[in-house]
Amino acid sequence: KMQDDARYLKRKVTVDRLDVHPTEKALVIHYEVEASILGEGGGHMLGDRKEGQKIVRLKSLSPSTDVGALAKKVVDECKLISPSHLPQVEQLLYYLQNRKSFPGEGKGQSFHRFYTPALNEEASITRVDEYVELLYEDIPEKIRGSALILQLARNPDNLEELLNNEAALGALARVLREDWKQSVELATIIIYIFFCFSSFSQFHGVVSHYKIGALCMSVVEHELKKHDIWLEDLHKKSKSAPENGSLRKDQGKALRKYQGLLAKQEQLLRVSLYLLLNLAEDTRTELKMRNKNIVTLLVKVLERDDEELLVLVVSFLKKLSIFLENKNDMAEMDTVERLARLVPCDHEDLLNLTLRLLLNLSFDSGLRAKMVEVGLLPKLSALLGDENNRQVAMRILYHISIDDRYKGMFVYTDCIPQLMQMVFENGEEEIEPELISICINLAANIRNAQLMCEGNGLKMLMKRALKMKDCLLMKMIRNISQHDGLTKPLFIDYVGDLAAEIRADEEEEWVLECLGTLANLTLPDLDWELVLREYNLVPYLKDRLKPGSAEDDLILEVVIMIGTVSIDDACAAMLAKSGIIPALIELLNAKQEDDEFVCQIVYVFYQMVFHQATRDVIIKDTPQATHHTQNSVFKKNSRDRFLSNFFTRFFISQEYDEEWGRKIQSEKFRFHNNQWLEMVESRQADDAEVYFYDNDRTDLFYSTDVMTPADGSVSPDFLSNPQAQNGDLHHTGDSNDFFDQTSSSPGRPATAYGFRPDEQPFYQYS
Repeated sequence: KMQDDARYLKRKVTVDRLDVHPTEKALVIHYEVEASILGEGGGHMLGDRKEGQKIVRLKSLSPSTDVGALAKKVVDECKLISPSHLPQVEQLLYYLQNRKSFPGEGKGQSFHRFYTPALNEEASITRVDEYVELLYEDIPEKIRGSALILQLARNPDNLEELLNNEAALGALARVLREDWKQSVELATIIIYIFFCFSSFSQFHGVVSHYKIGALCMSVVEHELKKHDIWLEDLHKKSKSAPENGSLRKDQGKALRKYQGLLAKQEQLLRVSLYLLLNLAEDTRTELKMRNKNIVTLLVKVLERDDEELLVLVVSFLKKLSIFLENKNDMAEMDTVERLARLVPCDHEDLLNLTLRLLLNLSFDSGLRAKMVEVGLLPKLSALLGDENNRQVAMRILYHISIDDRYKGMFVYTDCIPQLMQMVFENGEEEIEPELISICINLAANIRNAQLMCEGNGLKMLMKRALKMKDCLLMKMIRNISQHDGLTKPLFIDYVGDLAAEIRADEEEEWVLECLGTLANLTLPDLDWELVLREYNLVPYLKDRLKPGSAEDDLILEVVIMIGTVSIDDACAAMLAKSGIIPALIELLNAKQEDDEFVCQIVYVFYQMVFHQATRDVIIKDTPQATHHTQNSVFKKNSRDRFLSNFFTRFFISQEYDEEWGRKIQSEKFRFHNNQWLEMVESRQADDAEVYFYDNDRTDLFYSTDVMTPADGSVSPDFLSNPQAQNGDLHHTGDSNDFFDQTSSSPGRPATAYGFRPDEQPFYQYS
């Protein structure tokens, strides 16, 4: 039935990511194909997803190639790559152009010298059968025969003919499987032959057919265990050498022997791991390697000193690190500690690859913490001066700067002066996203902000931001402006410049940052009334308070700005006359479910009640303000309760309005008492019966002289003079105790309900 209804096939291709090929001068495009079968009416009937890879080989890429032109050509000719990826393609091509040669980069080129057996004869493709016969002899003849076949395999022109010789490949695979433990040299040569095939995707099938990948995994694991044994023996001899002269000679011989064995072993490891890296082009094969602990083996090899081997291992780990499971394995193996010693290093490719691997790992917060712990922060900061590695180092530093606990540590490096210099060197060009992003993060720390403002730092930042109307740069300045102490007073000279940008005809994002910077300037010497009048800001602020008049972020900043200027008595009076308080009430009605809005609006009311002009407007002319503030006392959000408590205590402690004070106190007392009664009634229902510790206290739930009568009202006498109640209740007269104290004992009510902390519980459960 589905086949009858099916009318259309829809195919969608999405590029996941672009990367460089680990061994060739080529780009690797990782994409996903989504195929859907649609019915006649266009409805979805069946669908499937499949991941794929496309390799774009760049035979013309050389040190003299125009990378920009080549990148444009690649984008134009490869339909998978959209024009928006042009900058990324250009960056990857630049990296490939400067990367040292890898094996198998082109037809007719020589492969990298993993190992070159000493032979006095030249192999011929017509004599392959003779070389295969040698594989049935003893180890020396097997080495000679395989070495001659290797000569042929290193020329890509011979690979297809060798592929058709099943007897030769079968014999090589058999010898490797049976004799690899007997001769490191023989194992190296035969794996090298299969490596030549693995350098080309179309030959991966034959390598997998003979299970060479699984065999290489066994070889690597075995060799690493052998290395551990060598080191242990060497360590034992070195400990005993100082005690005996002859032992010192033996120790010297053992060291030379170890170095010789190590050189041969590292050749075997390099060719084995390179073959595995080529096969890992297929993610299904890579998953099989992961299940056999390839990450553990690679991380152990990071302890070696051979730079070419390390380049290979770090390349492999970088490829694996894009998967969560592999990243977690690396975290367990202390990979960051092993990589830290490679930063910096003299080998340019190794350094760049190590940084790229660290960048992938830095997305994990735990691994970022480990990077700081092992001392990578100053090392990465020093690399900001390295043109080839600056961008990668900056990205890692950006990830580290996300965590508040590490922001202050940047002060102890030369990172911030370098970042500031890079910002100023941009001229009128747009600042790199990584550069301005890390500056924004670091400016949130007071010590970093002070360092950024040293000399003419703030002046130059403001000048550039205002000239370019750079929103991100102004966001950095806004973060600097939030710090009390030495930085905030520096903004006095720029209040007018910032206020002049608060206009309806400016971009909202730009106004948001300028307004946020102004709102941070809680300075006692700043004449806010003059600023509001000079730049006619009150109408703008009032208009933006209307729900839906702008994005919520901008409206919230307007509320915060009003809270800041309301500290000034003259400003508060100006705002009261302008009708801003009713506008705040309307906004509070619209945003009553948004805790941040409620908190900031309540803070504005809290500031305004200190001024006579606005106090009358809030209490008498707009009683909704007090009503909403009173309601927010009972919200769960702790910030709202904190500000509302301040507001309500003002009426009580200052005795501004006796009626409002009584209402607020009564409402809050009822709220606490109702919570207590609900808890008791709930426990009664669960346990069937309540046993009171003192029968004389059962009237607590009913006496109008003590707590709450049956109708739920609160005795006015108690509120007006709580100390006049009977001896079982007390009140200290401190409103802080009255509202906020809570009991830590499960059997004792909070002191807010009138019980002394040292009393026994007045009830217990059976």
